[in-house]
Amino acid sequence: MNILVIEDEERLAVLVKQGLEENGYKTTLAFDGLTGKYLALQNDYDLIIMDIILPNVNGIDLCKEVKQKHPSVFILGLSTFNQQSFIEKMLSNGASGYVLKNATQQELLEAINTVVKGKQYLSFDAALAFRKHDTLSDTPVLTRREKEVLLLIAEGLTNNEIAAQLFISSATVDTHRKNLLAKFATKNTASLIRKAARMQLI
Repeated sequence: MNILVIEDEERLAVLVKQGLEENGYKTTLAFDGLTGKYLALQNDYDLIIMDIILPNVNGIDLCKEVKQKHPSVFILGLSTFNQQSFIEKMLSNGASGYVLKNATQQELLEAINTVVKGKQYLSFDAALAFRKHDTLSDTPVLTRREKEVLLLIAEGLTNNEIAAQLFISSATVDTHRKNLLAKFATKNTASLIRKAARMQLI
């Protein structure tokens, strides 16, 4: 996969590039908006990781321009800002996801793997800010106990800690956790929390 990273914080950009190349991704860096714009428009990248605040170029507008010329490219917004307005504008301009700059390498890789499958990815804090409204029919029906477990999972508690707080066994907590994953059609805790946040259930 051929990736372009447009990021004016050179230290961060180099770290991102290093992490991507360690995982087999061919990565090109652009440290300013004009260079990034030129590279993005003149080349066929599989994915572009794009800072939304760039010198000389508005990353949100650039996202739209790039998608118009290269509709098949996947774009991940990258920012320190998690305001709903920024996220909405990036997504409406064609971005497939939005990741905050404090994301770990593992989360960035998860974001890439998610969007290249045609799915949307929002980092946890971005999802909380965005509060995307899923339709009522898509919102799973939870029991009172499942809601309690979900909230404690979102707080980062382990099965044993949840069990102690709710006065139930760890095995029962594990059953609730598995049921929640199934009801939300997610495969891991991070995805469960993001989806629940989008549905305003936590």
